[in-house]
Amino acid sequence: MSKVLGLTGDGAVAYAVKQCNVDVVAAYPITPQTLIVEEFSEYVHNGEVHTEFVCVESEHSAMSACIGASLTGARVFTATASQGLALMHEMLYIASTLRCPIVMGVVNRTLSAPINIHCDHSDMMGSRDCGWIQVFVENAQEAYDWVIQAFRIAEDPDVLLPVAVNLDGFILSHSLEGVRVLDDEEAEKFVSTRKPVLTIDPDKPITVGAICFTDFYFETKRQHVDAMDNSPKTISKVNDEFAELTGRRYGFIDTYEMEDAEAAIICLGSTAGTAMAVAKSMRAKGKKVGVIKPWVYRPFPTEQIIKAVENLKALAVLDRACSVGAPYGPLCSDVIAALYREGIKLNLFNVIYGLGGRDIRPTDIEAIFNEALEVAKTGVIKEPLKFVGVRE
Repeated sequence: MSKVLGLTGDGAVAYAVKQCNVDVVAAYPITPQTLIVEEFSEYVHNGEVHTEFVCVESEHSAMSACIGASLTGARVFTATASQGLALMHEMLYIASTLRCPIVMGVVNRTLSAPINIHCDHSDMMGSRDCGWIQVFVENAQEAYDWVIQAFRIAEDPDVLLPVAVNLDGFILSHSLEGVRVLDDEEAEKFVSTRKPVLTIDPDKPITVGAICFTDFYFETKRQHVDAMDNSPKTISKVNDEFAELTGRRYGFIDTYEMEDAEAAIICLGSTAGTAMAVAKSMRAKGKKVGVIKPWVYRPFPTEQIIKAVENLKALAVLDRACSVGAPYGPLCSDVIAALYREGIKLNLFNVIYGLGGRDIRPTDIEAIFNEALEVAKTGVIKEPLKFVGVRE
């Protein structure tokens, strides 16, 4: 029997980890992630879990400890944000290429300078090609649900890749919501016990992370790519089983009012909820608009996005990060690449918004929808890349 608890986004992540029989948590505090490991440390102190909680001196050390623990066959979790994720950057690649199924909560926060503790997606976008499966959530319920699913996905023998579950800093991390949680027994049964394929063992020594030059390095990276290519089957399977258990269905993307939409917005994270509310209001006025929300960002859901946009006349791609010096933001670049690969010509433009935690208001979203509708009508794109909400 499930129950509803009042949890912040960070609290929802900590509660999910508590229910997943995690063996080791190694972490370093950083705003706005600190509440995750702080609340989990209370579970450890209270004896509610039997997890080894490793307090380290930096985020680089946290990921290093997680890698070592994971290689022994332990189930491992960590969490970070912003500069902490940047400090982990070296170790993110090592974790994924060594096929360590670590789960990490990333509470998205802008990167300095100047110093800022509020939300944008520049931290994860700076590591978007690190070989981790990456999920973005809209609310605390989704954060809870995806963390539980993440352990199953990461530890599948056909995948064996780490998973990052991203939630917007403060907007989700510190906002209290009603979250429907599983009973401990249900969650424990769903995630089961990790069954490692290979482990480091003093009695049966193996070499891990050896020097690998021109002879075999390329092959290891190709195997890494193959593992990511295998992951969609596992993600879908886990999504289906979770839906059977909870009634809450997930996939690679979520869509709203896309069946007959002429113009749409695609965006990640909490902004999707605002966009859906605005779309509902505009639909009541007869305007055919819709919303696409990718849950899974890596592997990029090309097939699902292509299907979602097949009847569109215009698309606005919203990025809460900018790729300085590039033609478009990261999400927009991926969308364009996906469309080009399939030979689809769709009028689209890129909107950079919300950097450093700047609010995007419903009126801003409505204006973007109206611009997309105008593009759908005329086929003319006045600004391929625009900044919304920035002071001139």
